Amino acid sequence: MSSEVRFTDFKSDKQPTWCPGCGDFGTMNGMMKALAETGNDPDNTFVVAGIGCSGKIGTYMHSYALHGVHGRALPVGTGVKLANPDLEVMVAGGDGDGYSIGVGHFIHAVRRNVDMTYVVMDNRIYGLTKGQASPTSREDFETSTTPEGPKQPPVNPLALALSAGGSFIAQSFSTDAQRHTEIVQQAIEHDGFGFVNVFSPCVTFNDVDTYDYFRDSIVDLGDDEDHDPTDREAAKTKILDADKEYQGVLYQNEESVPYSDLHGLDSNMADIPDGAPEGAMDLVREFY
Repeated sequence: MSSEVRFTDFKSDKQPTWCPGCGDFGTMNGMMKALAETGNDPDNTFVVAGIGCSGKIGTYMHSYALHGVHGRALPVGTGVKLANPDLEVMVAGGDGDGYSIGVGHFIHAVRRNVDMTYVVMDNRIYGLTKGQASPTSREDFETSTTPEGPKQPPVNPLALALSAGGSFIAQSFSTDAQRHTEIVQQAIEHDGFGFVNVFSPCVTFNDVDTYDYFRDSIVDLGDDEDHDPTDREAAKTKILDADKEYQGVLYQNEESVPYSDLHGLDSNMADIPDGAPEGAMDLVREFY
């Protein structure tokens, strides 16, 4: 950890309005601790969020921040990172924000492998709009709008990331503070797009995917001495195992090349494409 920065330095003076017991508290605390552990500070950190309960996180964290629109946080984060690669960019979202309207952006952000971190608070429900089924809800999950369940298989975000060429794919549990922080820290330190899907229970509208459920169900890959996160085939087997809830780094390609390296973009964005409007990049740098 930086000797001058503590995780509490990332806390803003705004009090969270999440429901008491919401998993997002633990998710955010782990993000702040991981940022401090990796030597970052609020002055070089940019947090981008979309719509939903998770979208409020930029208000509660002391850093540069932008509260975007539904499903569009990743392209904004990508723009920030390419405009100023010296910033530590962290994008935060929810399962509805990221895996529904934002799923197209998710797939392309994964395959571009821009060097930033994407943390998704997956509570398997639309919490902010009062409890509708989300893309990750179970087939038989009963809500006011799906009284007999969605009757559709849930989206598997880890499988989407792997199929799109993800270079860092992980999962954590918001209330397992130490492990969650470790996993997010690994995502930040990864040279490329670090994706962490976080089990972040909704205590108000989801009485199925609860804290007790995850505590009883989670299989921690950190306890498996035979687990090799660089083995893509082994990762695929685990990711497609619908009977297990895994925690840990499922896959990491340590030889992946970040987008900026592939395109020769240095920290000053010296290589501006031919035909770019004169002064365009100066405006971008000034904004970010």
